[in-house]
Amino acid sequence: MTAFAFIGAALAEIAGCFAFWAWLRLDKSPLWLLPGLASLAVFAWLLTLVEADYAGRTYAAYGGVYIASALLWLWLAEGTRPDRWDLLGGVVCLSGAAIIVFGPRTA
Repeated sequence: MTAFAFIGAALAEIAGCFAFWAWLRLDKSPLWLLPGLASLAVFAWLLTLVEADYAGRTYAAYGGVYIASALLWLWLAEGTRPDRWDLLGGVVCLSGAAIIVFGPRTA
């Protein structure tokens, strides 16, 4: 469930932020803000579905997933293939997220 919530949250956040980008940087209609705001609300809701004792830990782990998803967006939506440094950075971030999520915790 955590992986699906993180992936869904990343897609919703990227879509919401892109709507603002399109409005401000690509001269799209202000109507782009409506689905953008809805998407950002879905993003926040999805993060609440992650089973974790602390919100900060969830947000930190999510960061790695977001970075990897943003690189995928770069490639699929913007047509720019990530280079080796993008990929290495993504692997480092996902590794950090895995450590945060799966690391042993003491009570």
